Amino acid sequence: MYNILTLNKIAAVGLDRLGSNYNCAETQDAPDAVIVRSASMHDTEMPASLLAIARAGAGVNNIPVDKCAEQGIVVFNTPGANANAVKELVLAGLLLSSRKVVPAIEWAKTLKGKGDEVDKLVEKGKSQFAGPEIKGKKLGVIGLGAIGIMVANTAKSLGMEVYGYDPFMSLDAAWSLSRSINHAKSTKEIFDECDYITIHVPLNAETKNMVNSETIAQMKDGVRILNFSRAALVDSSAIKDALAAGKVSAYVVDFPTDDVLDVEGIIAIPHLGASTPESEDNCAVMAADEVKLFLETGSIKNSVNLPDVDAGSIYVDRICVIHRNIPNVLNQLSSAVSAAGINIDNMLSKSKKDYAYTVMDCAGDIGDSVVDVIGAVEGVLRVRVIRK
Repeated sequence: MYNILTLNKIAAVGLDRLGSNYNCAETQDAPDAVIVRSASMHDTEMPASLLAIARAGAGVNNIPVDKCAEQGIVVFNTPGANANAVKELVLAGLLLSSRKVVPAIEWAKTLKGKGDEVDKLVEKGKSQFAGPEIKGKKLGVIGLGAIGIMVANTAKSLGMEVYGYDPFMSLDAAWSLSRSINHAKSTKEIFDECDYITIHVPLNAETKNMVNSETIAQMKDGVRILNFSRAALVDSSAIKDALAAGKVSAYVVDFPTDDVLDVEGIIAIPHLGASTPESEDNCAVMAADEVKLFLETGSIKNSVNLPDVDAGSIYVDRICVIHRNIPNVLNQLSSAVSAAGINIDNMLSKSKKDYAYTVMDCAGDIGDSVVDVIGAVEGVLRVRVIRK
């Protein structure tokens, strides 16, 4: 029986996939895994039993990823599960930024009680909310992951000229991107060329405040900027200054902070990107599948702190080792197993930056003494044996 701690309400369609061998609850004394949506885990004391955390969503800012790696805890996310939901809201953001729909709706509310005058007042006042069509305009998409590609392809189908930039685009992503998308060689090319810019990159030290006073100065006058990724990707002070100066026509953000609320030209959406029942179901299903696969077979798929490893089906006992990516660990692991008279039928090992994951399928009795010897190897962070 595996114990799964749920820190948020996780869609039943996901938890149901785990089956009767899983005990899912909002409180667990010794959880084997955690499935979480938005709850912050930065102040959480990780129990010794915890093997995995699955984030039902793409971003993992609410999880101490490096701390988990040091404790041998695999952190998963669910890339692409909410991509369509976010894509649809980004497209809405494009239209809202152009057509001044939000202020127009607010203005229309002020006409309440005017009776028969409303029709005339509408016709007289509507010109103040005029805005351009998106067809024929240039859209720059920074970040061509699951969401960015869907935005780029759909915007192209709506008649926009699309420029995409992502120096780390995967081969799978490249296959999904329409060949009619212009491949920008730098963000500067997008800043120079595009009437609209939408950002779809993770938040890290390199991307924080990537839209700032200097980069805004490179953009076309009247540019419209959309941020459906993370608030800190954009310097809000620089955006407000650029709006006041007329350099930026509109800023749409799905991660509002206090300093951007009730500012003319800023459309602050309360983090609705993935707020669809379909998205929540998709994320829950993917998170549950990742946890089940890892707990039952040791295979890792969609981890943010460890390499993906497809270990295949269990046919003999399996030793799974999370360790630092340093020299001589593999030799010591295989020596420890061999010294116990156990034959290694198959061995897989992959690394991801500072960490590595090794799986050994072994024919023989893997006792506690073997586990202790492996655990004592320098750099080893976690040892787990999955019995056939």
